Amino acid sequence: MLQEIIHTDTFILLTSVLLIVGVLTTKFSARLGVPALVLFMLVGMVMGSDVLGIIYFDNASTAQMIGVFALVIILFEGGLQTKWSTLRPVIVPSLSLATLGVLLTTGIVAAAAYFILNLGWLEALLFGAIVGSTDAAAVFAVLKGQNIKERIGTTLEAESGSNDPMAVFLTIATIELITAPDASIIKMVGSFFIQMGLGLLLGIIAGKLAVNALNRLNLDSSGLYPIFSIAFALLTYGITAFLGGSGLLAVYVLAIIIGNAEIAYRQSIFRFSEGFAWMMQISMFVILGLLVFPSELFTWDIIIKGIAISAILMLIARPVAVFLSTIGMKYTLNERIFLSWAGLKGAVPIVLATFPMLANIEGSQLIFNVVFFVVLTSCLIQGSTITNLAEKLKLTGPKKTTPMHSIELVTLGQVNTEMVEYEVETDSEVAGKTLLEIPFPEGALVNAVIRNNQLITPTGNTTIIPGDFLYILTAKKSKSSLKQVLTEKKTEDSVEELPESV
Repeated sequence: MLQEIIHTDTFILLTSVLLIVGVLTTKFSARLGVPALVLFMLVGMVMGSDVLGIIYFDNASTAQMIGVFALVIILFEGGLQTKWSTLRPVIVPSLSLATLGVLLTTGIVAAAAYFILNLGWLEALLFGAIVGSTDAAAVFAVLKGQNIKERIGTTLEAESGSNDPMAVFLTIATIELITAPDASIIKMVGSFFIQMGLGLLLGIIAGKLAVNALNRLNLDSSGLYPIFSIAFALLTYGITAFLGGSGLLAVYVLAIIIGNAEIAYRQSIFRFSEGFAWMMQISMFVILGLLVFPSELFTWDIIIKGIAISAILMLIARPVAVFLSTIGMKYTLNERIFLSWAGLKGAVPIVLATFPMLANIEGSQLIFNVVFFVVLTSCLIQGSTITNLAEKLKLTGPKKTTPMHSIELVTLGQVNTEMVEYEVETDSEVAGKTLLEIPFPEGALVNAVIRNNQLITPTGNTTIIPGDFLYILTAKKSKSSLKQVLTEKKTEDSVEELPESV
């Protein structure tokens, strides 16, 4: 009994240390110019048995379970942040990259793995399938808060959010061909379309049900709404996977629908999901770091082979896949170059690399080590240079501003009043006008104006300028009218005449 308590206490202590170290590494990542997820993996590797020897972990099954759970949360949070208005124009190229692009990448990398790793053709195809997709966790983490043009950023996010089903299908299908040579390829292809179709359909249905439930439920605390939304995401994944569909795709579609709908306690759900996604991201990459043994990874054999395959993946396979997948689509050369370089690898390939280990495929340990090395180099080299490349290719937009959102005033769901926070943009119609001149809906009241971190008590003659933060109390039924007033844009001529924020 005493030993069990000590074991539990030790587990809680180590978990707290890993999370705290993971959070602190995000501060250093910006200064070092290294993506935080690389540092998360390094934390796991250092804490593992090969370095400090604090934690011994080699359970691929547990790592796979934690990885899939974390991916559900990360995809849910990423989908919440995806705007339908920017997603709709890039759906076709994103799906093309998520399907044809993954196939092309898989084929080219498989050929490289056959010669470089001395694998059989099926094992080489398995390796290609594992690293063929762009990783959602890596893309969401690296692009978060960056001012990369919306069209390109959304293309990458939509591709990474929807290409996991293809990678999972190719990996499992290849394992079946290795372990059961008489497996039917035609049935496998049919199974893929069923998975995609079910994932899309159930994601849409779940999204509609979730929005309806969130708006109709009258829970006793605002803190229960985020928990309910996360539970709905996990339920959607579980039911879809149980029925043979793509659970990850269903969760991403569900999140997009919720994120673009007017729902109760929207910001509570968004902020909770963001924090939970960070926790899952830290946990997942630390666990994956623990799973690898540096003494086996950083051998000259793995390093040389890993660098060769990484170079082929980054400089040949991904660019070929992007250029062929976007033929006839309205992307410039610079945009295609950026999309080619931004095909980050991350958690999904490492999680998929545990599949052949669990299936006892010959050479599975070699495949896992090289996949991990490829992911490490991709995050380190591509992830740390994405922003600089976007600037050189002139694919950066204006500084990202804080969008209009609501602040929940009370914890009870019965009150139908919200406080709306809005940052005034340069081209906003309200900029340059006094509060009396702005046609606010009836009952809306500007409670405060924050300008250069200073509180201004508003009067009817207060002139609003770009950069101001407005805090407006309004009834929920008037929120859409208020949003229309605040988001209306000026003409180009009138924008030039606006006073600058001082």
